[in-house]
Amino acid sequence: MPSMLDKRHIVVGVSGGIAVYKVAELVRSLCRLGADVHVVMTKNAMEFVTPLTFQTLSGNPVTHEMFELFTDSSIGHIALSDMADLVVIAPATANIIGKIASGIADDFLTTMVMATMAPVLLAPSMNTKMWENPIVRSNVKKLHGSGFRFIDPASGDLACGWQGKGRLPEIDEIVEQMEDCLTAKDFIGEKVLVTAGPTSEPIDPVRCITNRSSGKMGYAVAKIAKRRGAEVVLVSGAGGLPPPRSDIKVVYVGTAEEMRSAVMREQRKASVIVKAAAVADYRCRDRSNLKIKKTTGRDEITLALVKNPDILAELGRSKNNGRVLVGFAAETDRVIEHAAAKLKGKGIDLIVANDVSRDGIGFGADENEVTIIEASGGTKDVPRLPKDEVASIILDEALAVLKRKRKRKAMGGRD
Repeated sequence: MPSMLDKRHIVVGVSGGIAVYKVAELVRSLCRLGADVHVVMTKNAMEFVTPLTFQTLSGNPVTHEMFELFTDSSIGHIALSDMADLVVIAPATANIIGKIASGIADDFLTTMVMATMAPVLLAPSMNTKMWENPIVRSNVKKLHGSGFRFIDPASGDLACGWQGKGRLPEIDEIVEQMEDCLTAKDFIGEKVLVTAGPTSEPIDPVRCITNRSSGKMGYAVAKIAKRRGAEVVLVSGAGGLPPPRSDIKVVYVGTAEEMRSAVMREQRKASVIVKAAAVADYRCRDRSNLKIKKTTGRDEITLALVKNPDILAELGRSKNNGRVLVGFAAETDRVIEHAAAKLKGKGIDLIVANDVSRDGIGFGADENEVTIIEASGGTKDVPRLPKDEVASIILDEALAVLKRKRKRKAMGGRD
């Protein structure tokens, strides 16, 4: 499954703000994803970066003249507006937001926006006081009501010397929101709860028992579920990853017991639960409050371990018939056999099995290769793919099971 931006016609509108220089990296990223990128610049934008920069990066002519022809006979703003699958304006200044909100079309970019039927995504960047100005807020609200999409600006140091909200969002976040605009929303109305990353069981204030999970697979599931329209809650161990999206609720935990508490609190309204976390099976019975010192002449130390709660099994015992529960089995031998036993023993609907002993997949890797086993006995082999693509396939299977459950319920059957 390639990027949603692959082979799409993307128009990048560039207005005049100091963040223009960052948009060069946005154009580069879109081209790497296979998009056909056309850049439209305002005259103010050209005070910061020349059209030649964007033409070199995009491989297409840069448009900036109001009455420029797109081809020999095509009127530029009409041709681009018809061609575009998506328009993104970055940076979106207070000026360009106000002009679009007021229906002003006095340059190529605003005229094209008025003419397009494609989704329009705005990535604001401005002084924090300007962003908080009631007129700007009113314009943003007005455009929201007209179907325009916005990414909230990031917070931090601003070029004017101020600190606060107003920075251009990170390029990865802009690209993610563009993918979102072009993705079918088949999870609208669903709440998806995802767990990810390792848990950490303290031995003393310095040491702990943990594992090699990075959390990348669970984070990918959370991101793709949100992209497909779900309300998403991610319960994450300390894998060190940044949040997958700024609009996903992330609950950070340390130990297995903390993860259990968070999951049980968040699971009540979830229609799909994906337990991708690598939860420690055991914890120390007696945690030392002080660092354990290495004693001269002592070559061994014994730790007494006790079982942690089995969160997946607990969910399996308590799950209602209208919900789908997905587990993971990270194995090193007899992968399918062990995963099938886990599926049956814990009362879950789907299990995702992978061999974490193989290089390049599983823990810490950007790709995965899995087998999805259904409680009914069906299996689906997923070849080695980026984890985002594996996440989408897992969600496809979960949604199919959810629909079957609801259909049976509607017909008076039992799960």
